[in-house]
Amino acid sequence: MISRYSLSPMKEIWTQEAQYERWLEVELALIKTYEELGIAPQNSYKNAKKNSKIDVEEILKIESEVRHDVIAFIKSVTENMNDEARYFHMGLTSSDVIDTALSLAMKQSLELIIDKLNEFIKVLKILAKKYKNTITLGRTHGIHAEPTSFGLKWLSYLSEAERNRERLEKTLEDISQGKLSGAVGNYANIDPSVEKKVLEKLSLMPCKISTQIVPRDIHAEFLYNLSLLGAGIERIALEIRHLQRSEVQEAFEPFTKGQRGSSAMPHKKNPIISERLCGMARLLRSNADAAAENIALWHERDISHSSIERIIIPDSCLIAFYMLEKVTWMVEGIDVKEDQMIEQFKRSYNLVFSQRVMLTLVSKGFSREDAYKLTQKVALECWNSKKDFKEEIKKVNDDEHYFSKNEIEDIFNPTYFLKNISKIYERFNFEDEE
Repeated sequence: MISRYSLSPMKEIWTQEAQYERWLEVELALIKTYEELGIAPQNSYKNAKKNSKIDVEEILKIESEVRHDVIAFIKSVTENMNDEARYFHMGLTSSDVIDTALSLAMKQSLELIIDKLNEFIKVLKILAKKYKNTITLGRTHGIHAEPTSFGLKWLSYLSEAERNRERLEKTLEDISQGKLSGAVGNYANIDPSVEKKVLEKLSLMPCKISTQIVPRDIHAEFLYNLSLLGAGIERIALEIRHLQRSEVQEAFEPFTKGQRGSSAMPHKKNPIISERLCGMARLLRSNADAAAENIALWHERDISHSSIERIIIPDSCLIAFYMLEKVTWMVEGIDVKEDQMIEQFKRSYNLVFSQRVMLTLVSKGFSREDAYKLTQKVALECWNSKKDFKEEIKKVNDDEHYFSKNEIEDIFNPTYFLKNISKIYERFNFEDEE
């Protein structure tokens, strides 16, 4: 991931040095276990830890010669060791170290993402409560539909964010596993009890079964659930992009002091963060697809997945973390124009009340078909001639006397559409924000 979108503390997890430190953590946990079991002499772990060193440049230099990253790592790290070096990597294959350490990195990353998601959820709850009774026009197919609560939008985003949290918490459990089962996963050169003790030291659990690698459907689930998180963020960003349009102007991204919108047009205030988030969501989805391609490998393993994972797993973690940081900042400072929302009723010529007119006619004895035809005839005339629907219904009513004066006012009262909003809100827990 380019540095522009790499934020701390996530980016520190995915440095080359941090990767080698995790590899060393796995190897040292193995030596400590061997010592505890009496396989390695006393002080082997202490000496191995003391005499180990991580020199990234040296490891890479050795790798350029031996063409194997783990062998280069072992040669460099154990260079200053004595007899304890015999127990370093004993009984393991490269993937035992790589995959177990990768699980540690994924676990650390997901913990950061979940923490950031919790911050985002708090902001969504605030907005849902704040705009619970704010009337806005709902839209379907991009066209004015019926009045609704602006808070319901945020409640919908909140619900999706909470589902994403549930999925990611489950994923955190699923990825918290490693393997030390040897070259083809049959424990020929290492006992399962050793694996269990080593992984306990790393706060991981053993894979129920592995080949030479941890099964890659686990990693695919991890990346797919990150892509779902991204899609949820994209849904919010896409909404803000529409609401910020010149023709709408109902809500705007924060526009900071000194910010410029265009190099050519000084009047511009563009939804740049929202657009960026929509683009990044595409990356998460494409990475998830690549992870699914990594599931089917030759026999006990090949390395067709390896080069891809070096990119897609770190990048997806960095992207998801960045997206959460930016979307939280964006919605926390969103500039909502409630007066503009009311203005939209004029632009819709009050046509958004057409169903209320139709259903009121049905309640007075009209068939649904006749009520629909009558209402649609007036509505389309208003749309084509830009006349106010309420005024035209009044004219029809003057001739036919379908409604009382109070009924017309009630039909065209937007607060009617909020009558059951509280019942929806009761499905959510806002106790923490009381």
